[in-house]
Order: sequence, then C-alpha cells, then structure tokens
Amino acid sequence: MAERSTAAVDVADNSGDDPLTAKADTAATDGVAEEQKAAEQTTEATEKKAVERQSGEQPSPTAPELHSGHKLAKRYRLEECVTRLDGFSSWRAVDEKLRRAVGVHLLPADHPRARSVLAAARSSALLGDPRFVQVLDAVEENDLVYVVHEWLPDSTELTALLALGPLEAHDAYQLVSQVSQAMAAAHREGLAHLRLTPSAVLRSSTGQYRIRGLAVNAALRGITAERPQRTDTEAIGALLYAALTKRWPYDSDAYGLSGLPKGVGLLPPDQVRAGVHRGLSEIAMRALANDGATASRQEPPCTTPDELAKAVAAMPRVKPPEPEFATPPEYQRTTYQQGTYGRPQQRPAITQPVIVPPPPLQSRTGTALKWAVSALLIAALGLGSWQIADRLLAEEATPKTPVTTPTADEKPPPPKPIAIESATDFDPLGNGAENGQVIENAYDGDPSTSWHTVSYASAEFGNLKSGVGIMLDLGKAQEISSVELSFVGNTSVELRTAPSDASETPSSIDAFTTQASGDGTDVTLTPTKPVTSRYLLVWLTKLPDSDGGFRGKLTEIKIMG
Repeated sequence: MAERSTAAVDVADNSGDDPLTAKADTAATDGVAEEQKAAEQTTEATEKKAVERQSGEQPSPTAPELHSGHKLAKRYRLEECVTRLDGFSSWRAVDEKLRRAVGVHLLPADHPRARSVLAAARSSALLGDPRFVQVLDAVEENDLVYVVHEWLPDSTELTALLALGPLEAHDAYQLVSQVSQAMAAAHREGLAHLRLTPSAVLRSSTGQYRIRGLAVNAALRGITAERPQRTDTEAIGALLYAALTKRWPYDSDAYGLSGLPKGVGLLPPDQVRAGVHRGLSEIAMRALANDGATASRQEPPCTTPDELAKAVAAMPRVKPPEPEFATPPEYQRTTYQQGTYGRPQQRPAITQPVIVPPPPLQSRTGTALKWAVSALLIAALGLGSWQIADRLLAEEATPKTPVTTPTADEKPPPPKPIAIESATDFDPLGNGAENGQVIENAYDGDPSTSWHTVSYASAEFGNLKSGVGIMLDLGKAQEISSVELSFVGNTSVELRTAPSDASETPSSIDAFTTQASGDGTDVTLTPTKPVTSRYLLVWLTKLPDSDGGFRGKLTEIKIMG
C-alpha cells in the first residue's frame, strides 16, 4: 500500500498536473511571497497524511539514494541490483575486506518491516546450518537496514533447472530428501521459511541442495502463517511435484511453470507425465494439502517437514542412472609384413621349381683336420674336470665359520605410548565451531566419552571445506611410529604432522605433511617410516551418517612412539 502511494506522488510530479505545483507557479508569476508557497506545501502534506490515515495506509518510507559503487560499512560495495520490490532492494555486492561476492538486502530503517527483518536475519545466522545460505551480517546504520548473506556463483536455481525439463528420479529424490531434512532441522530451532519457492533452492555443481532466505524472505514481504510447518511441508511437496512433472501443482502458472488445467483438481504426478517414479509421486501427494488428493491417498498425509523426511527415508533408495558407455568400434583384423603394415598381401604363386645344388664333396685334408680338433677338445675337457675336482676337495678340508643369528634379546624395543599434553579443534575456515569444549574426551582413556564435529549435510562436509580435525600438542618433538583411532561409524581420516622444528601451533593446513591415511571405525595410521614432530593433526576427510546428518565422532586417540 505504501508503494502505491509513493508511485502516485511520482506520477503527479512527473506529469505536471499536481495542483500544488500549479499554485506555486501562479504565485511566483504574480509575485506572491515565498512564505505563502511554503504554507501551501505544508497544508497539502498534512492533507496527504490525513488521507493515508483514513485509507489505512502507512506513510511511505524514504529510502536513501543507492547506486552501483555505493559502499556500506566501508566494506560492502554494491555491484548490481537484482530485485526492487515493496520498499526494499536486493543487490549483488563485493566484500572488499574478504574479497568475495556477497548478497545484500536493503531497506529504510523507518520501513514498517525493518525490525522484523533484522530479527529474522539474526535468528537465521544463529542456526549455522550449512544446508542454508548463511547470513553474514545484519546491521542498522545511517537510516538504513541491511542484511548480508552468502553469494554462491557456482550454484544454479531450481527455476533454471526446471526450465530445461523435469529432473531425473535420482535428482528429484535428492531434492526432497535434502530439503525436507534441512527444514526439519530449522523447525526444531523454531525457524520457518514460509516462502520456499523454486528460486529459493540452489543446487551446487556437486549435487548438494542449499536453501536461501530462511525466515528473511518472508519477513521482507511481511508473510506470516498460522501453521508454519504445514506451510513449509506443502511448499516442499510443490517443489517435488514440479521436479517430477515440470508443472506447478495448482491451476495458475508460476515461476516459469504451467499450472494444471482448471477444474481437474490435483492429479498425481505419475498421471500428469509418463515414466514418473511411483514412490516419489506418492510422497509429493502426501506433502500437498488438497481435499481431492487426500481421498485417493493410501498413506497418511505428511504435515511437518520431519514427517516428510521420515517418509522419504522409509522408501527404497532411488539409485542414480547407470552410466552409458559408447559401443567400441568393430574389430578389424590386420597383418604386418615388412614394408606394408596393415595391408594384407597375397602370397606370390610359385611358377618354377626351386633347384637345390648338391653338397660339395669333402676332401681327405678336411677329414683329418676335423679329427685333430676333436682330440684337442677332449683333452681340454679332461684337464678342466681335474682342476674343478681338486678345488672342491680343498674346500671340504677347510673348516667353515658358523653363521650366527640374532637372539630375541637383540630385537628392537616395543613402541611405547606418548602422552598428549593438550589439543584443540582445527577448522580450515576458522569458524572455531567444532565442539572444542569437549575435545579432551578424545584422549581421556575412557571409550564411553567422545569428541564430535558439528552436523553437515553430506559426508564431504556439505562441500564447504576439505575436512576438520584435532590438533595434538605432545609438549616436545618426539618420534611417532603409529597413531591408533577409534570412531563411531565408518570415518575416513589422515595423519598429518608439522615440521620437527616447529615451535608453535601451525595456523594453516598447508603447514602439515600427510604421513598416512585410512578409514573405518578402528583405524591405525602408520607412517612409512618413523617421523619426529611435536604437533600432530588428526584430519577427518569423510564423515559417517548420523541422525539424519553427517558427523564425525572420535572416542579415543593413542599415540605410539
């Protein structure tokens, strides 16, 4: 309503039909004093506010002039306006301090929804779930409220994916599985989305789905709901329906998708398009609220994201399509002949018989020479045999020196445990959120206690980082022969060490050298040769599935030297 009032004032100013402007021009022409002009402007402003109060409209907020190149907090430089609606604008910007792209929502501080937007942004930032696009900053400054969030240039909106056609069954399964689990986690913390549209869901190049605008998008538009869990569940069902059919599950077009024909109700996806996975079609119908669909359901409806996530987990896993390989070319037999490789040649025909000349006659002189050479060879063999026999008899007469073997006392000493002086969690992003307060549980000698990472959306840390781990300080440089680790769930892990002369804890992952790697629940990491170091890094590279997410859990560390 405030936007329409502002637009009306702009049109009146541009058209020249505003009665106040006409009065001012006439007064100037007739020599009327400036005080009368100011009084008329004040009177009209008062009348305009009275009309707004009678019509229930709020005074339009006055937004500062913003343009490309404008800088917020001497840090965020606005680059391109991507949305301008309802008194707020959204921009692509650059964080000059960290040299990365970010997104920014802007609205005047006197906007009626400014307070709710700030509250929603700060609540979303506290969630810290990597399955959502993270809020980085929420500030009120210089009559302006702005919210800064991640910008993911390597991700694609679901809107753009659906423009190319329906998703494969495996991709649609991943979509509903990941989005429902993420929203279930958000609702457990009291957060709702309420505007979960195809443009709010992004897919990364690795197939990971992320959700943007948690709580903030709804606050910007003033959207509320009496049953927020039901609203978000139905929205997930609509996303799955669109992914399976490339149709919006209502009788109106939306988000670049055609709606269903009017008057037919909500048809199951497998009746809208041939070849739709039947299990996913049933999941979509259970999530959507529709009386006509409810009557045809064999399973109970899902009314919360948690119920929907459990229903998806209970169905048989949808496997990815088998890779297609090109048919190899037909084998062609080749031959190799001197000078002509690969070209078969015909055998030449024999036209004349080959005449073999008779062997020459041997003379008497040649026969005598042959017998003389044979006699010399026999004599030489006899002399050689006599020398060999004489040498063997001499060796038997010489006493042999006994060969000694090492006794059991000469074996190297067994490895001994090395005490860990202290430990800290190690995160390459520097977030410091890997539960460092319980890290001593990993080496307290009690297998019933453990240290664990935060929960991620995938085994590869939601594709946010290469790994996380524990930095161990042995107090002084010592020789390490192996490290024994006990995990809950199959975990991939590496042993990395700092240089032997390092005198303080390294701050970068590049300062460590990988010595060994392995995976499993009980893992022994043994370097190819003993290594000397004071600082060891137990580096987790792949996490096991745990309670709907992925989390590493380390119960015990033992270092042998």
